[in-house]
Amino acid sequence: MKIAALAAVTALVIAGCGSSDTGSGNTVNWWTWDDKQAVAYGECKKAFEAANPGTDVKITRYNVDDYFTKLTAGFVAGTAPDAFQNSVQFLQAYAGQHQLMPLDDLIAKSSVDLKKYSVGVDTWKFTDGKQYALPLDWAAAGIYYSKDALAKAGIAEADVAKMTWNPDDGGTFEKIVARLTIDKNGKRGDEPGFDKNAIATYGVGAIAGRSFIGETTWAPLVSTLGWKMGDKDQWPTKFNFTDPRFVKTMKWVTSLTERGFSPKLGTFTTGNQSTISDIDLVGSGKTAMTIGGSWSAPSFGKIPGVPVGIAPTPLGPEGKRSVLSNSNGNNIWAGTKNPDLTWKWVSYMGSEECQTKAGASGTFFPSIPAAMDNTVTSMKSQGVDLTVFNQYVKDGVLYPSTAYANGSAVQSAEQPLFEAYFGGQRSDDVFAEMERVSQEILAKN
Repeated sequence: MKIAALAAVTALVIAGCGSSDTGSGNTVNWWTWDDKQAVAYGECKKAFEAANPGTDVKITRYNVDDYFTKLTAGFVAGTAPDAFQNSVQFLQAYAGQHQLMPLDDLIAKSSVDLKKYSVGVDTWKFTDGKQYALPLDWAAAGIYYSKDALAKAGIAEADVAKMTWNPDDGGTFEKIVARLTIDKNGKRGDEPGFDKNAIATYGVGAIAGRSFIGETTWAPLVSTLGWKMGDKDQWPTKFNFTDPRFVKTMKWVTSLTERGFSPKLGTFTTGNQSTISDIDLVGSGKTAMTIGGSWSAPSFGKIPGVPVGIAPTPLGPEGKRSVLSNSNGNNIWAGTKNPDLTWKWVSYMGSEECQTKAGASGTFFPSIPAAMDNTVTSMKSQGVDLTVFNQYVKDGVLYPSTAYANGSAVQSAEQPLFEAYFGGQRSDDVFAEMERVSQEILAKN
């Protein structure tokens, strides 16, 4: 699951008293920011403790807004957890500060086959060439649509499943979006008299957003053109924001909002400026479909009275999909007092047995294909079909998220620029600034 930037604290302790410091003796402390994974991996905890009598695994979840601040404080105070879930944007900072234990020797000693993981292995190699995490999960974007909205528009679900896209005319994706858009007089976006300034239902949720990665907005579109975020797949020196393919895609995204087919940035916010979720927007009929994260599939499948289908992201001009996959990692703190038992727990979490147990909830996607197959089967019995996401793996259309330096600084600098562009305060000159800023921040030690 993707993560946000940083602020206040909530803790959920799955077992024991929740001591936040490193384990000792037969105790292992593991942290996560994901409440659902905390519960899911609790199933593995039971099996692990049963197989290792006397062992105590303590799983603690902190709110994502405070999670990384608490980790940093733990590193400084010597009270960090033995192991923890991590986002790749912090790999450079933590590995560079020697807070992470390299796993290469442990992997070799335990004969762990890294090829068993579908995605995420190379993302967790640092610039020193060492492996610092086992893939913990993976995520990708899909198209969520209201089946009722499609039926009323006369659009077949099969047509949504094979949508095409290009930045010149938007392909069949744009045609379907236009058809699904309805103004307050009942006119559709492809009908005469349509009023773009009075929208009752947007054809697609927001594609114009603050995220400079675009995981659940524009990334699955622009990457079909062959565009890559960095000048190198991992540890780039700049982001390719002046690439003509990127610029053309951003202009197309803006054209959707200008024509009323997709909401402008900030359209759906509450009084305290919190963004209304895509799930609520589809459920209330404010949007007919949206590009959303795979982690939201169970929630979309449980909207009362609104049957929701899942389709893959559109095919690009060459007839292929290209989908960004974020994979969180499972790190071991270099200061753990119990490295052997901690590795035993971490490697068990990365096993097919554990990932099959934990993944049955469908709240995250296991990194091991066989475990993922089980997740799909389990969730289908609950009325949620995850086949689309599993097919990404089988078709080989996923590409890994980029590991880059100074993640928090990049995010803080780039997101306001995207917001200014999509908000209409900046024009095309912003792309050169985006690229220059990325180059400057990525070069800092």
